[in-house]
Amino acid sequence: MAKVTYKECPECTASNLLWNEDKGEVMCRKCGLVLDDKLFDFGQEWREFEAEDAQKLRRSGAPLTYTQEDRGLGTTVGRKSDYYRLSKNDRNKFYRLRLWQRRVSTAIEANLRLAISEIKRISSVLDLPHHIEEEIARIYTQAVQRELVRGHSTEAVVAGVVYAVLRMYDVPKTMNEVSEVTGISKKRLSKNFKYVSRRLNIKTMPVDPINFVHRFSSELKLEPETQTKAVEIIEKARKAEILSGRSPKGIAAGALYIASKLNNEKKTQAEIAKVTDVTEVTVRNTYKKFMNNLDLVSADREKAESGA
Repeated sequence: MAKVTYKECPECTASNLLWNEDKGEVMCRKCGLVLDDKLFDFGQEWREFEAEDAQKLRRSGAPLTYTQEDRGLGTTVGRKSDYYRLSKNDRNKFYRLRLWQRRVSTAIEANLRLAISEIKRISSVLDLPHHIEEEIARIYTQAVQRELVRGHSTEAVVAGVVYAVLRMYDVPKTMNEVSEVTGISKKRLSKNFKYVSRRLNIKTMPVDPINFVHRFSSELKLEPETQTKAVEIIEKARKAEILSGRSPKGIAAGALYIASKLNNEKKTQAEIAKVTDVTEVTVRNTYKKFMNNLDLVSADREKAESGA
């Protein structure tokens, strides 16, 4: 915010003005009129290079986060690392205080404490970015506050929220992967996903198969040209309206198989099926569907058909 410049006091026309930096006020030294009482900060920005500098220079605390049950606003009685610096009597007192702090916490806080630790574990295993983890924790907090967890296990609801957020942000993770990491069956995971989405009004769209192309291409170690060709094939299939009723993984698998043949990369249907987590039949059927309905370049078509 720019500094407001006053040449004289509008009350007594005196030009002897004072800028009180601590209070954020501009006042007249003669009559005491406060000309402006907004909190301006005209000091230069700072950078911290050491922990001591941060404590001295920071103007606020840590940012709020849903990955803590109290959103980072609460306080805790020490840390486990403090235990070894205490005497025997102090250690007993330390444990009693921490125990009572857990006992006086509400049921919601206790549930969030358990769920957030599970969310962090799942995010770590699935290698999810921090903003996805934050969104999962935020939506789960909403579910707890609306009492959607009552009658359901915490792990099952967490799994449903995780999959819902992955679908919201179009993250190419399959239901099989989420089921394996969370230990929840696909049937139960699907049920909780629909339950959470319906009750919290979460709108999700089908996963874009192009996102799977980027991921599977990396795992199959395909050339960039092959990846680009697979994306072009999917775009053509989308315009031809032949993608309905097919899973995103199957679409990506079929497109990658055709693209690998067109670019002379020797990838079998079995190799692609293993990486994409579909059957060889799915790869073969998708391949035939694309070849029969898409207007591929004749030279490329001959290459693909000769390598089938």
